[in-house]
Amino acid sequence: MKSALQVMKFGGTSVGDASCILRAAQIVAAGARAGKCVAVVSAMSGVTNRLIEAAKTAQCGNAKAAITILEELAAKHESTLAAVVKNEAERAKVIEKMKEVLAEGRRFCEGTALLRELSPRTLDAISSLGERLSAPLVAAAVKETGLSSEPLEASDLIVTDDFHGGADPLMKETREKSQARIFPMLEKGIVPIVTGFIGATREGELTTLGRGGSDYSATILGAALDATEVIIWTDVEGVLTADPRLIGEARTIPNITYREAAELAFFGAKVLHPKTLKPVVEAAIPVWIRNSFDPEKAGTEITPKGGRNGGVKALTAIRDVTLISLGGPGIVGLPDVVGRTFSTIAETRANVLLISQSSSQNDICFIVSSGDAERAIEALRKEFAQDLKHEKVEHINVDPNIAIVAVVGENMRGTPGIAGRTFQALGKENVNIIAIAQGSSETNISFVIEEKDVRKALLATHREFGLHLDKDGK
Repeated sequence: MKSALQVMKFGGTSVGDASCILRAAQIVAAGARAGKCVAVVSAMSGVTNRLIEAAKTAQCGNAKAAITILEELAAKHESTLAAVVKNEAERAKVIEKMKEVLAEGRRFCEGTALLRELSPRTLDAISSLGERLSAPLVAAAVKETGLSSEPLEASDLIVTDDFHGGADPLMKETREKSQARIFPMLEKGIVPIVTGFIGATREGELTTLGRGGSDYSATILGAALDATEVIIWTDVEGVLTADPRLIGEARTIPNITYREAAELAFFGAKVLHPKTLKPVVEAAIPVWIRNSFDPEKAGTEITPKGGRNGGVKALTAIRDVTLISLGGPGIVGLPDVVGRTFSTIAETRANVLLISQSSSQNDICFIVSSGDAERAIEALRKEFAQDLKHEKVEHINVDPNIAIVAVVGENMRGTPGIAGRTFQALGKENVNIIAIAQGSSETNISFVIEEKDVRKALLATHREFGLHLDKDGK
């Protein structure tokens, strides 16, 4: 395959209803007419949440209520299909496929209700149904444009490990299977529409790549197929300098590096799944973030070098996090307190977002997602029970009313004055800084503040670095 190949991905809002699906089909058709094109699609917006609700309802033993949710989703997809596809024979084919997928979902829900047990494997199977309903619908819409198109289940393409709920790809096997299946279709002029979010183990057991994993599916396939570029079609005009819901002055960034994008994803920017860029980095495949609701806009290009080097590119904030601090003067002489702390946290599989330690070692503080906080604290209290009893560790404190703000830009440490300007701007606005961490990658400075000050901190920093100005300084 030496000709140009685009892998496009459409998120849930980009296939959220009939008009969105028709718009997505036109974008795919335009790409397919210009060269080779593979599309990856999410479930229609809100569908995965409803499927998880059905699974949890079944777990409580209420099979009837779970199946009612599946029936509502069947009606939603059938009415969307009626609005999108005019060809009766094609509609009948898609309805048959939808019935097959939903019958599978029904069996899983009934089995879960009977056992009152929801295994990670079963949750994967139920939550994957949305993509399996969406792909045939989008393929039928592409056919309406006059092109040949077929849905493909990613479980036949992407080989993963067996970690249900957040599997990682096995790229050698994925490359072999994807090329063997997709290249012959492209040579025949068929546009493949692939289910996002899904993979399968070597044994063929369905897995999912984690919530938001359709982006990840697209870059996995992009790398496996040696794509020229990957375009992630979403509902924003690219990567923005800040969250536009908090900062009205936020602007689209034309170019950023892989590292900058990865930092923004890690620190909560919703435009990318944190693992998205891993598969394409080695091959240096450009990734675009574009708006399917305004496809004329250029969006943001993510490449190894990005645009201008140095300086601050964007800001992001993570809320719904909890600060845990462990300490007291007694821990200075306590052997391996840091190792014990983080090995304990690792056993709970809590995601540590930021770490800060005083040079005197009197206090260690770190931040985890609020959803992980309770089990992390419980594990720490158990690990340090004797030390707390004998007051070698004086406290394990918890503060849920905080947020992390990250200032992101390539090689910031090599640009004098960035940290000083950041904290001076925050000082002018009386924003109290609780903890600070700077990444060794030189790509971010992160600080912890009270949650109520997030907007004020973002606005002050955004203006300090002129992120509200366009390239001409206006």
